[in-house]
Amino acid sequence: MAIDTVESPSPSPSSPSISHFSPQRHFYVAVDRHHYKMVTLLELLGMAAGSRPGLPMVVICSSRDELDAVCSAVSSLSFISLASLYSDLAEAERASVLEKFRQATVRWNQNATAEAGEDTDSGKDERKSYMIVVTDACLPLLSSGESPIAAHVLINYELPTKKETYMRRMTTCLATDGIVINMVVGGEVVTLKSIEDGSNLLIAEMPINIYEIL
Repeated sequence: MAIDTVESPSPSPSSPSISHFSPQRHFYVAVDRHHYKMVTLLELLGMAAGSRPGLPMVVICSSRDELDAVCSAVSSLSFISLASLYSDLAEAERASVLEKFRQATVRWNQNATAEAGEDTDSGKDERKSYMIVVTDACLPLLSSGESPIAAHVLINYELPTKKETYMRRMTTCLATDGIVINMVVGGEVVTLKSIEDGSNLLIAEMPINIYEIL
């Protein structure tokens, strides 16, 4: 298995938190080796989208090369409607990508309390999980009037090195009831611990059964 996880421990009631993001909503997936990382991502997406059709997700990369690699790999997944935000994307196309994602989150919120299987009359596109892949340089500009993406799942494909970058990703991409999944390889455990301590967050190992947190 490429995904190396154990059930997450129960957080202490006294665990500190920041803003309105719950410490229980931050997780990490340990990847054995870097060359297993993409396989792990595809497995993760399959489990998440398979358990919750229509799930709005964002995957964040640190570079355009990694964004292109993720898009190339994910494009083969029939259960995901894929879009990306990059520096040379035309303004109208960027606005269209963001608007389509907001529509997907509206559908998700409308169906959030429905029992599994009740949405069988939904169209095929509505049952697909809508996913945006974005680099840090192209995150929504809240100061310029763009709205947050408000995804239910934010996957840090590449772990940021600074807590400020981690917090900006949350602020611009994560819904208030969303979860963050950090993909961690080897020595990045030290970086993750630094972000956890510096941001007063509890980042636990992701449960084996991902539907438990979705």
